Amino acid sequence: QQPDGSFLNYVDKQLAFTTQNAEINLEDSNARAIYALGYFISLRGKFPDVWTEDATEIIEQTFDMIMKMKSPRSIAYIIKGLYHFEQAYPSKEVREMTMHLADQLVHYYHQNAENNWHWFEAYLTYDNSIIPESLLYAYQVIKNETYKETARESFHFLLHHIFTKEQIKVVSNQGWFQKEGNRNCYGEQPIEIAGTVMALSTFYSVFGEEQYLIKQQIAFSWFLGNNHLRQIIYNPATGGCYDGLEEHNINLNQGAESTVCYLLARLIIK
Repeated sequence: QQPDGSFLNYVDKQLAFTTQNAEINLEDSNARAIYALGYFISLRGKFPDVWTEDATEIIEQTFDMIMKMKSPRSIAYIIKGLYHFEQAYPSKEVREMTMHLADQLVHYYHQNAENNWHWFEAYLTYDNSIIPESLLYAYQVIKNETYKETARESFHFLLHHIFTKEQIKVVSNQGWFQKEGNRNCYGEQPIEIAGTVMALSTFYSVFGEEQYLIKQQIAFSWFLGNNHLRQIIYNPATGGCYDGLEEHNINLNQGAESTVCYLLARLIIK
């Protein structure tokens, strides 16, 4: 962790931080770290107190940096992290930060939404579901109906574009889905599926509508072969998860992110 509260992300084999940390935008990795810290802190009592105390000190050092975040996904991860942190340690300061970040997402939405496009940006890219989901988390803290309505409207727009009756087909990583462009159909990643499973769970918990549970089962079945290649993405022999689904083949790499995403989705389903 740096003096301004931010985190470095890239480390080489010698455990030295690389120059990439100064060359690449680290908002997403920093936001995920804050999400992880917040969730861990919410589990206080299940781990040694000193761990929770250390995590609390670390997350509190990020508060100034948090307010400078601009990426919708980064903001979304932070809102989820702050939600969990606030559940453990109720705080006016944390609620005010949550409101500021949620208002920023609503502002992005009003900037970009028009006619048949109901989204926070002029394109759909990766890990999309977390953005509307985070507004539901903010709603549960702030009780602002605008957050709830914007979350529902944007999420239904996303679901319309990634679900058929029997399958999920998420936005391609080979070319984002532009507001005025055509959509690339191939190049799907586990992070997108897992994020959708998690968001559907959150929407069901708030709205109680069965449609979310039905879609959740369909989304998770992508890992088990309900995709355009009819191939399993979860590898039961290794316990890992393949890195992606291409047009004619599976990406056979089994990276940590893909496996963690599968496990998170599986925990939700269980």
